[in-house]
This record gives sequence, C-alpha cells and structure tokens, in this order.
Amino acid sequence: MIRLKFTAIAAGRLLPGLMITAVLALAGAARAGQTRTWSQGEFADFQKGVIHHLSVRSDGVLTLAPKSTELLDTSSPYLWALAEDSKGNLYAGGGTGAKLYRIERGGQHKVVAELEGLEVHAIAIDAKDRVYAATSPDGKVYRVAAGGKPEVFFDPKAKYIWALAFNPAGDLFVATGEQGEVYRVTPDGKGKVFFKSDETHVRSMAIDPKGNLILGTEPSGLIIRVSPAGEGFVLYQAARKEVTAVAVAPDGTIYAAAVGTKGAPGTPPAAPPAPPPQITITATAGAGAAAPAGPQRTPAVPPPSLAGAAVTGGTEVYRIDAGGTPRRVWNDSRDIVYAIALDASGRVLLGTGNKGAVYRVESPVLYTALLSVPCTQITAFQAGRDGRIFAATGNVGKIYEVGPALEHEGTIEGDVFDSGLYSAWGRLTFEAHEQGGKIAIATRSGNVDQPQKNWSAWSAPIASSKGERMASPPARFLQWRAVLTAGSTGQSPELESVDAAYLPKNLEPRVDEIEITPPNYRFPPPPAPSTAPPTLSLPALGKRRETSSPLALDTGSTSTPTMTYAKGFIGARWTAGDPNGDNLVYTVMIRGAGETEWKLLKDKVKEKYWSWDSTAFPDGDYRVRVIASDSPSNPPAEALTGQMDTDPFVIDNTPPRITGLAAARSGDRLEVRWHAADALNNLRLAEYSLDGGDWTVVAPAGSLSDSLELDYVLTLEKVPAGEHTIAVRVADDYDNQAADKAVVR
Repeated sequence: MIRLKFTAIAAGRLLPGLMITAVLALAGAARAGQTRTWSQGEFADFQKGVIHHLSVRSDGVLTLAPKSTELLDTSSPYLWALAEDSKGNLYAGGGTGAKLYRIERGGQHKVVAELEGLEVHAIAIDAKDRVYAATSPDGKVYRVAAGGKPEVFFDPKAKYIWALAFNPAGDLFVATGEQGEVYRVTPDGKGKVFFKSDETHVRSMAIDPKGNLILGTEPSGLIIRVSPAGEGFVLYQAARKEVTAVAVAPDGTIYAAAVGTKGAPGTPPAAPPAPPPQITITATAGAGAAAPAGPQRTPAVPPPSLAGAAVTGGTEVYRIDAGGTPRRVWNDSRDIVYAIALDASGRVLLGTGNKGAVYRVESPVLYTALLSVPCTQITAFQAGRDGRIFAATGNVGKIYEVGPALEHEGTIEGDVFDSGLYSAWGRLTFEAHEQGGKIAIATRSGNVDQPQKNWSAWSAPIASSKGERMASPPARFLQWRAVLTAGSTGQSPELESVDAAYLPKNLEPRVDEIEITPPNYRFPPPPAPSTAPPTLSLPALGKRRETSSPLALDTGSTSTPTMTYAKGFIGARWTAGDPNGDNLVYTVMIRGAGETEWKLLKDKVKEKYWSWDSTAFPDGDYRVRVIASDSPSNPPAEALTGQMDTDPFVIDNTPPRITGLAAARSGDRLEVRWHAADALNNLRLAEYSLDGGDWTVVAPAGSLSDSLELDYVLTLEKVPAGEHTIAVRVADDYDNQAADKAVVR
C-alpha cells in the first residue's frame, strides 16, 4: 500500500496523522528540530525483514501464511513430479536415481520402485490407480502396478520425457524432447506420434475440459493448443524462451509460465548439435541457476532449464482466457517459476526458485508472496483433498503439505533503520485490521548496524494501533518486531504499515572552507524572497520518495554567481554543512591586524557568499570570520553554531607613488625616467602616453614586475622637434593607479 503520513508538531506533541494513498516529494525536508517519521508499509519494505509464517501482498499487507508441514524428506537431491491416486496416496519422483516414492494418507511412506534411469520428470495415474512414471535421459514410461513391480509400458525412443497426462478416454499423452514430439499411447501400451512441433522440447503439458492438449515449448516459448484430432494452433508466443509450466482452470482459462531470455525475434530454433563430450552437472545449482541437475551424463542436446544452466531474464506468467485473449498477470526479473497449480478458490499458485517461494496471483495487478520453504526450488504441485496443496522441492528433495488452514501465529523482524545520528525514539503507531486477531509490535535499539547482544532487549509490545512511545533507549539504529495472532475463528489480522517517530540529536554545523575573492569585484544582491505559492514535486509513477534514508552531512551547493567589477569591493565565499541536514544562516565578521574585537559585516546571510565595500576600512591586514547557525531549523535554545576564520588578507585602496619623473632630449631621442613604490602590494603594470596618444606598456628595469618599488627607463626614438608631453601611470595588484606627467621642449 502506497501512502503518505503528514505529521504535525505542536508544543512537543504529535498531532493525528493523515493517511493518503500516494507518496509525495514534499518541498522542504524535516530538520533536526522537527520530529521525523520512519515508515514501513510497502512490499519491498517488508521483504527486507525476517519473516516467519507470514505472507506479504504486493500492495504492502502482511497476513498469516497458510500452514505448511513437511511430509517427507527423501534421499533424493530433488523431486520433479507429484501425482495423487483416488485413495489419496501421493506419489513423487525425482533424481538422482529414478526412485518412485509413495506417501499414504496416514503419513507412512516408502520407495515403491527404483527405475532404470537418472531421474523421474513426470508421473500420471490412470482410472485404475496404476502409476506411470517417465524417466530421463533415454526416456521410458514405466507402469507400476499395485504390487510395486515396474514394467516398461512405452518407449518413445526420445532423449527426454517432460510430461504425462491422461485424457478422459484413457489414452496417455507423452511430451518429449529433443525432437519436440507428443505421443498418444493407448491403454495396451501402443503409441505413435500424435503431434510434432517445430520446437526442440515440449516442456509442459495439460489437458483442458474439451480434451485439447495445452503445450509449452522451448526454445521459442510457444503455448500451443492441440485438438483431439491432432491439429495444433499457437495461442501465444511468450517473450521468454521456455514455457516451464501450464495449468488449465475448470472454465478453460490457461495459465503458463515462461522463463529465460531468447535470441533475436524470428530466429528459428537451432539444429541439434553433435553430441558434446561427457560433462558433469552437479546436483546443486549455482547462483542464478534455474534448478539442480543430475550427475554425469551425455545429452545429445542440453535440456532446458532443468539442466542447471543459468537462466536469465526471469519469469513471465500469462493468462489466456477461454476466448484466446492473452494477458501477462505476473513477472519477476529473478525468480524462476517451475510449477503452476490452482487452489481450492481457483487462485493461481506459482512454485519458484531459487529461494523456495510460493506466490499466489490475486489479480493481474496484485499478488502475494505466500510462503517460503527451506529448500531452493518449488518444482511441482499437486492439488489434494479438502483444499490442501502438496509441493515438491529441489535442493533438497522434500514434500510439503500447504493449507488450507492458516498459521496461528507469525512474526516479522523489520529491516534495521539507520537514523544517521544518535536519536530519541518517539511514538510507534501502525495501521492494521485485526479482524478478531491480535497484532503486537516491540522495538529494540543499538549503536551498531547489526542487532546483537550489545543492543537493547526487545521492549514490551505495543498492542494498540494508536500507538505508544517506544521504550527503547536513544541510539542510532532501530528495529521493530511484529507478532500477528489469529482470532478464535482462524481469520488473519492484516498489518499494513508501521510508523516510528524519532528526533535526531542536534549537532553543530560546520564551516569547511573560506576563500577571499579578488578585489574590486562584488556579488550580485541576494534574490528577493519569492511571492509565488509553494510548489510540490511528485516522483515518477511507480516510484516512491525515500523517507527513511540515513542523515548525511549536507554541504549544499558550492557554486557562486558571477561577480561584476566594482572598484573598492572585496568578498568572501565559503562551504558549510550540517550533519542533521538543517537549514543554515551565516554571520560574517571582520577584524584588522592588532585589533581585539570582531566587527559585524553582515548578519543573517542565507547565501554562502558576501561582498562589501572595503574603502571604509584602512589599508592593512584583516581576517574574516564566518559563523554558521542552524537556528532556522531549531528552537532558539537548541540552535548551534560552527565557525571558521580566514588566513590574513590585505585591504589596499591607496594608489602607488610616482617620484623622480624626468624627461630629457638628445637629438631625436627622448629618455624618460621615474621611480614607483607601493606600501602594501607589488607593482603590476606601468604605461606611458606621448602627447595624449595610446597608452603603451613599459617594462621596469630588470623586466620583472615583482617588487613594491621599481625603476623605469623609457627611450623613445625619432621624436620630432618641439614641445612634447609625456604621461606615465602605474598600478598595483589591487588595481590602484597613480599618474604623473612631464613636458619636454
């Protein structure tokens, strides 16, 4: 559930919050002097927690999970197939070692047959409760009579047998690979090709209420309907390469799961390659693997996802209604769906890997992460009596009974929250529908990022959704734990969100660096306060604003506006930040060399820069102090400051002095000499002008302008006879200028 909680603060009290079904990026984040709220209420939030016996709906609702019970832990590393006979006996098969297991209704179990082959991938049961099991590779179909003796019922001469299904007439259909063929076998064991696809594997199969076969293929990801007459029609081409499971509802609606990334669209299936050298495929699937696999074998064509090869692209699940309209109803970029079933209410169940999760599709836009088992893959489902669902697993091979009753109690330990700073914890509230059940939430806190013995103990539980103040001691990290308990009727309570108020300890701001700007330039005046109404920025649809990110030092923008020339002005700019992310204002002060008191230049500066007219200050050395205050975000008694002083800098508004200016004629040559000196800065430039002409640069004696005092000698050639005026000027590093002139006759 996506929602926003507005929390108002008045006189130290939390006012009632308002829940709104949107997440808005509010202008102006909460600051240190204001109470903040850590909210958990979305699917991703709850999935980060440690969950026991709870289900999580995709809109962010926690409920009690269906009760799951382990019925059998086989000696097989994985199981691939399940079937139930009319007496309620459950049969399972897998590998390595093609063993067939039977679990009776009373719970007794045994191995009823050990077949030739490495693994059992499909089981079917006929009207006489005879069990048929298909082995791979070099697949054969065995029939196991009541006495447990297996016999070869049908040999399709195919490398793999992926699925078995009986039609109402008692014919057995056998889906195979590596030629992508489906055989129809009569009750006397005689069979022939019923349908040949252009695919390498017919990976999954079901029969609809009209007797049509529904097939899923690999590598083109086709969902094909084959009529009782053997005529095929592609219902849908999936965006994934391998249709691992299909199921048909009583009304004819088809559900199909497709996995893996396929090649470029339109690329025909590759021809079967030559048999590769013998390879070893371990029984434990690696990271990202679709499933475990068997021991050494030499396949002519590597089988699809069951071979243990990495599967990329995740899974898409499609619904094709009785009219043939397809629609995607579920997808995940990482989970691989191996099995599909319908529960007693007609809802779709998905068995996945590689986290052993069962999902339930509630609608095309809503699903529930129903439960997880301590195995890597859910590989097969079988709908049992009284609403029960049986699930087979891989890594390791077990059988579970799921539902229909719910767990009596479930818990979740939420994700650890990092407030970023040492914080006091306020009120914890939660949104829930108890429906006769109970919800209680406890908290604990600590100053290391993982809960351990050095954290506080769990607090007393908070049982009212209106909330109470958390009893956990102030710290940086917080965690909550919720316990959901069913009511007397077995109905589950629903937990939708948990909100924890906290107040970080205020820390002083910090001024990191100050720079004095070049002289004779000034910053533009600060912009006038905006009279426009406040604005609101919304996140992209489907995204939410992160409200619980840890605090970080906010240094703000380090950019400054363009300065303009203004003789006599000088300025400073700085970087500063606040650990709490508070708004800051600045005070700029100045003190001359030999002075003991700081003089105010400007107070309540909001920008990180300021310039002033330095002509009001005598020439000399000065320092500037910048004081940062977080008072805009804190009560006056709790506001803190931080400061920094500059290194000494010079204010110089006095021009240099020109002395000894003299000019003498010698024939048509003029020789001009003068001396220039400045009290504080090096002389930067000297120029002359003859009779009001253009100013021309003059180099000092020695050519380098690197001193407070310099001598200049200027020789002008071919100067006409008569009276001439020579003007000279010099400038220092602060652009202070002096000028003088001499007349020659």
